[in-house]
Amino acid sequence: MFTSDLRERFRSGGYLPLPGLLQPDGLARLRAEVTRLEKLATRRDLTMSCMGDSPRHMTVLGGRVIAEESELIPNLYRDRRLITLLAWIAGIDAEPVRDPLERYVVNILHRPGDTHGAHTDDYPLALVLFADAPADAADGGLLEYAPHTPTLDALDTPAVRTARHDPGDAYLLRSDTTAHRVTPLRRPGIRRSVVNFAYTTAGHQQPLTESAALLY
Repeated sequence: MFTSDLRERFRSGGYLPLPGLLQPDGLARLRAEVTRLEKLATRRDLTMSCMGDSPRHMTVLGGRVIAEESELIPNLYRDRRLITLLAWIAGIDAEPVRDPLERYVVNILHRPGDTHGAHTDDYPLALVLFADAPADAADGGLLEYAPHTPTLDALDTPAVRTARHDPGDAYLLRSDTTAHRVTPLRRPGIRRSVVNFAYTTAGHQQPLTESAALLY
């Protein structure tokens, strides 16, 4: 399943889909955990001016609360086999982020217009695990990304690429050098809930930025 072709695909695009990374039992457990934790999450409706007036309309749960309330998510985040796989694909010496706020976050889009606007991340790697996802691309909730381009304006050019994912899927993103966003949900009754794992390298343990702190 995991061949050198995956490394090349990630290197060339800064993005790699990992369909069905979560098997049915693992997906059921993650979905139940996200549902359980959702009552502790915080609604955010704001515009990140530091990101070029990029909107954030979503429900979020940051790393400190997750660490206090969940065993499943922190244990999965630190799974050595998972980290070894991600490091192999990315070709870097990946390791967990020291900042407890930034290690993992739950992002939930569940209202029409909910979106996670254009941004790049502080840390090199983002592994995004899908607990829920819209079944139809026409409903929104799609990943848009600009390969190897941190400039957010690139998301409004022909360089942009689009990806749809199913529950149980994941993707790996070179998130510090790849501008990306999630398109708005387009109708009631649909949901996109993900757990985002951030990984870094020993020389890239940056402090939490003020812009990220606003989200959690």
